[in-house]
Amino acid sequence: MKKWIIPAILFLTLLGITAWMTSLGSVGVFRMAPAGRVLTATWKHLQLVLAAEILAILVGVPIGFMLTRRSFRAVGPIIMGIVNIGQTVPTLALIGIVTLLLGMGFTAALVGLFIYALLPIVRNTYAGILSVDPAIKEASLGMGMTKSQVTLRVELPLARPVLIAGIRTSTVVNVGTAAVAGMIGAGGLGELIMTGLAVRVTEMILQGAAPAAALAIALDALLGGVEAWMTPRGLRRTSTSTKRQRKTRSVLADGSL
Repeated sequence: MKKWIIPAILFLTLLGITAWMTSLGSVGVFRMAPAGRVLTATWKHLQLVLAAEILAILVGVPIGFMLTRRSFRAVGPIIMGIVNIGQTVPTLALIGIVTLLLGMGFTAALVGLFIYALLPIVRNTYAGILSVDPAIKEASLGMGMTKSQVTLRVELPLARPVLIAGIRTSTVVNVGTAAVAGMIGAGGLGELIMTGLAVRVTEMILQGAAPAAALAIALDALLGGVEAWMTPRGLRRTSTSTKRQRKTRSVLADGSL
């Protein structure tokens, strides 16, 4: 339970900052966005992120899995190298390229976020499947399982924690990237942030940035819970046992000093 304390404090603090900035009403000659607009922008921001994530999961998981199959193993490392390079492309550069191709608006932002969300999911799916011990798969085949059963009952469950970690990473990153998408008229909290930057009013920037950060923390905590829940019981026990062994070694090392 202790690991939830700091995220909860940060989340509540950010919500408090959002409420405080909204309650100001105006700063000099500039009017702050009303509470209704902040809620609408937050909802649109969340829609943009979730739509991109769902598309990325539907496309990225099959691609990552396919690259681990024997017929694609030769090109798997090459494609993963391209994926890793793609992850280094700056956010503004990617949004700019997509805008040139599709114009401004929600669709261009969705495509840009989809590309950014796709890369960690493909990489983690690929790494998760390859991390499954071949001896376990051989044992499953020896027990009479078909290849499809080995995939569904052995490979995917064991790779699931790594896969969920990729989804978790891409979701949190895309919350911030969606804010940048406000520059191309995609809506969301990015519009509030860009408005504040344009008029150089810190309070208006915070009114958009604080709920965006709170949304990232909330989604990270939610997906962290999903990751723990979807981790097979045997892996959880192994992880707990490993942590206890490390703690014991640390105590013994301190005692020896």
